[in-house]
Amino acid sequence: MNYTVQVNEVKNTDGNIRAFANVVFGECFKITNIAILENKEKGQLFVSMPRYKSSQRNKDNEPVYKDVCNPITKEFREELYSHILEEYQYVMDRRKGKVTENVSVDKADGKSKEDLQFSVSVTTLERDGSDVRGLARIFLEDCFVINNVTIIQGKENLFVAMPSYKTKDVDENNKPVYRDICYPVTKEFREKLYGTILETHQMEQKSDFRRRVKRL
Repeated sequence: MNYTVQVNEVKNTDGNIRAFANVVFGECFKITNIAILENKEKGQLFVSMPRYKSSQRNKDNEPVYKDVCNPITKEFREELYSHILEEYQYVMDRRKGKVTENVSVDKADGKSKEDLQFSVSVTTLERDGSDVRGLARIFLEDCFVINNVTIIQGKENLFVAMPSYKTKDVDENNKPVYRDICYPVTKEFREKLYGTILETHQMEQKSDFRRRVKRL
């Protein structure tokens, strides 16, 4: 799969986060907030995908965190994480003056941005007092999955909300500002992706209705 990696070093090194990486698939879908962490005891770096706090609890009654998005296959996980760490090492070497050229890791497979293949799955939801009408998952090239995509009922129409995180900023109404963790980069791909999600949601609603009728 065609993708590029960009790494931004974290200046505060008191914790174990050394940098954050962005990955852009096919020049049209971006993943942000990928953390590069250091295991200080072992002196090893590892990659952590962005996560969200689920409603589940572990045996110690602590909240369970799940990946917002992640590689599906072992092969692609090893490839992607390796390239992210390679780019981090390059950034560090450049800061130390060991290299001067400014390039980022680019894994090209000859495909253009229009060739990024994807599929979606949707679970419909109907809860009293909630505007959420469904949850979707996006599969990129059968290699990478984006979870926790929300289908929300607006004032007039349904719309798609990508996974997001709360920033320290506030808007003009003093409400917290949220930013998407992963999202389409181009208008063309966004319209294609969101259109497919909403069409799949509509088909799932019809299937749910037929199943309910059969049970009557």
